[in-house]
Amino acid sequence: MKLFTSVYDVTDINALAAEALQLKQNPYSHQHLGKNKTLGLVFLNPSLRTRMSTQKAALNLGMNVMVLNMDKEGWALELQDGVVMNGSTVEHIREAAAVLGQYVDIIGVRSFPGLKNRDEDYNEEIFNKFVKYCGVPVVSLESATRHPLQSLADLVTITELKIKPRPKVVLTWAPHIKPLPQAVPNSFAEWMCKADVDFTIAHPKGYELSTDFTNGATITHNQDEALADADFIYVKNWSAFEPYGKILPGNEDWMLTNEKLKVTNDAKVMHCLPVRRNLELSDEILDGASSIVVHEAGNRVWAAQAVLKQMLESL
Repeated sequence: MKLFTSVYDVTDINALAAEALQLKQNPYSHQHLGKNKTLGLVFLNPSLRTRMSTQKAALNLGMNVMVLNMDKEGWALELQDGVVMNGSTVEHIREAAAVLGQYVDIIGVRSFPGLKNRDEDYNEEIFNKFVKYCGVPVVSLESATRHPLQSLADLVTITELKIKPRPKVVLTWAPHIKPLPQAVPNSFAEWMCKADVDFTIAHPKGYELSTDFTNGATITHNQDEALADADFIYVKNWSAFEPYGKILPGNEDWMLTNEKLKVTNDAKVMHCLPVRRNLELSDEILDGASSIVVHEAGNRVWAAQAVLKQMLESL
């Protein structure tokens, strides 16, 4: 594996999830792969789980890790070609990415969308230029449109905890006070549409995701209908795709509660975190037996380790 940006970079998602669970049982069994190899993690946005879990995964594989918070510690990047750099940008991404590729064997990049211009965000300019110019394998630590390490960890969690061969999985929209990217729901939908699950997306009218990510899903505006007999419920807010990056009024009643769980099949509740308590998810859910959000976050290590292992094997 030379590139990990989406489900389409994976030949067999079930095999990759199984490999992650094998690594969970024996985390240090492949340390020889990472000996004298270095992972560089480049963050243009904040991170807790992605940063710590990917570092831990690399260390489990015997790798060295270097972290650059480019938004705080690096020079302001110029993305456009052929410009006269007489403004606020100091370093062109051509040199920045190429130089980083001289120092590390694998690069992880995290970059959020601006939520102002849909075409710019969905073109993934920053991420794609890192891939183009760095000269080493690249793993997405979340981009403007996808969060594949999170989605792999979600698949690992469902695979690990399911009690029937083909569980019902529901992605349900949740309220928030500000516009959030579509990256996590896009990515989760994309992976679930490839997985052996019965997959439903529930959201208020106006929050439709791009059909590029939801082909194969059942989509409804009725949350109660979607939750009926669910085995796993993935809770996540996202802003509108059209009008892009906007929050629409109302829909506060979409927050998940124990009362809403009564129609499910004792469903386990998932969230990528961070979560705003009693806005996106109620205390009673997060502190109750239904929540697996911490377990899910723990599986971020094994998802990242499975991907890094395959990348190291390809060097």
